[in-house]
Amino acid sequence: MNIKSLLLGSAAALAVVSGAQAADAIVAAEPEPVEYVRVCDAYGTGYFYIPGTETCLKINGYIRFQVDAGPSASSISASGGGFVDNDSSWDARTRGQVQFTAKSDTEYGPLTGVIVIQANADNATNQKTQLDSAYLDIAGFRAGLFYSWWDDGLSGETDDIGSPVTLHNSIRYQYETGDFYAGISVDELEDGPFYNGEEPNNFGVAVGLGGKAGAFTYQITAGYDTDNEEGAVRAMGTVAVGPGTLGLAAVYSSGPNAYYNKSEWAVAAEYAIKATDKLKITPGVQYYGNYGVVNAATDADFSDNNAWKAGVTIDYQIVDNFSAKVSVQYLDPENADDVTSGYFRLQRAF
Repeated sequence: MNIKSLLLGSAAALAVVSGAQAADAIVAAEPEPVEYVRVCDAYGTGYFYIPGTETCLKINGYIRFQVDAGPSASSISASGGGFVDNDSSWDARTRGQVQFTAKSDTEYGPLTGVIVIQANADNATNQKTQLDSAYLDIAGFRAGLFYSWWDDGLSGETDDIGSPVTLHNSIRYQYETGDFYAGISVDELEDGPFYNGEEPNNFGVAVGLGGKAGAFTYQITAGYDTDNEEGAVRAMGTVAVGPGTLGLAAVYSSGPNAYYNKSEWAVAAEYAIKATDKLKITPGVQYYGNYGVVNAATDADFSDNNAWKAGVTIDYQIVDNFSAKVSVQYLDPENADDVTSGYFRLQRAF
């Protein structure tokens, strides 16, 4: 009886051991740990690490609704969407823009890549999506599709002192230190205006320098259009005065060209009044000397007529990242009809 009990006990022990080993053999592998998105604060707010890399990415943009009023209100500038479809005295349009900015450290400093995609809708059936910018930047060198210094202007909407087209395929070097910068760029000008019966197919060279000193900021920009063999130079500055900021600008063009073609010369002024923390009111004026281009198809030159412009722009911050803007402008060219135009805009940034 004792031998029988011993045999039964041994068999039970072997069964337990065998069962334990069998259970160990089919244990499922543990899941890989999840890699959550990490905040990247090396380049400012809004950046995060792309999982599995040391590259920081920022995504931002805006949604805009705007109603234009005035003659041919649906005519939109190159930077505004490119629609020219009717002679309506008012026109509503919508824009959505998304920007992707990627940055990573290298032995030459931060390597930056930017892609900006913009979609404009003049109405449900007339829409246009475009690459608004795409460039790389490292150690002061920038190459790709981006806006030139000639896209800059005063803070209001009255001044008219920039290029007719400011987005180019370009290569640029810009030196920056503290509150000063200086640079030079070579710009493809195929999208610029053409005169004397020839389409633009050449390039331009632009230089820019600027900075700030206390309450004063300044910028000097120049460009030479090799197609039209003409150039332009512009100077701008702002200074804090009382409850606002006074802005002054002047531009001169040797002849109609891709950098400036509105007039032979012009001067502009504005005063941006910070009325409250949310409200800014900016009246402005501009005077054009020898306004407009004549003989564009044969021997392009500026006219002998002058013009002046006056307007006001009102910006209101409704809540964080949501703003409204109203602008009304009056243009009175010599020997031509005067024009009143404007727009109302709502914009949500993110």
